[in-house]
Amino acid sequence: MSGSEAERVDFEEFVRGRRRALLRTAYLLTGQHADAEDLVQAALIKAVPHWRKISDNPEPYVRRILARESVSRWRRRRWREISSDDLPDGALQDPDVAAREDLRRALAGLAPRQRAVIVLRYFEDLSEAETADSLGIAVGTVKSQTRDALRVLRERMPALGDRGRPGASRVAAPGRGGLR
Repeated sequence: MSGSEAERVDFEEFVRGRRRALLRTAYLLTGQHADAEDLVQAALIKAVPHWRKISDNPEPYVRRILARESVSRWRRRRWREISSDDLPDGALQDPDVAAREDLRRALAGLAPRQRAVIVLRYFEDLSEAETADSLGIAVGTVKSQTRDALRVLRERMPALGDRGRPGASRVAAPGRGGLR
C-alpha cells in the first residue's frame, strides 16, 4: 500500500469512527440537520489537504474547522434569513424532548461565537484552553463568552439558573456533559 493510499484509508477510518460525534457538534452549532451535514462535509474537505500533518490527532483540527466555518457561514447568510419565534403546530410529549428543544432554541439565540464556546466547553467537554485553541481566541475570551452565554441561557431557561441549588433539576445536554 502506497503512502497516499494509506493516508486515504486512515482518513476514511477517522470519518467512519467520528462522523456521529462531528455531526452532533455541527448540529449543536447550526441547529439544523441539513446545515450540520453540510458543515461536517465542508470541514472534512478542508481537512484533507492537511491530513499528513494532522493524522496523529485530527479531531481538534477538524473541530476547529467546524467552529470557524459555522461562524463564517452565519456571517455570510445572516442578512438573508428571517428568524421566526413561531414553530409549526405539534405538541411535544416527551419532557426530555421538550427540554432539548428549549435548549436548542436557546442555543440558536446566542451569538455564533458564544454558541461555539458553549458547544465546545459543555457538549464536547473541552477545557478552556482546548476551546480557546480550537477557536483561535484567548482563554480570557473563552471565559467571558462563556459567562455571557450562560447568563443569556439562564434568562431563557430558568431551570439552568437553579443548577447547584438543593432540590434543583438539571437540564441534561444531549452530548456527554451538561451545562454547568
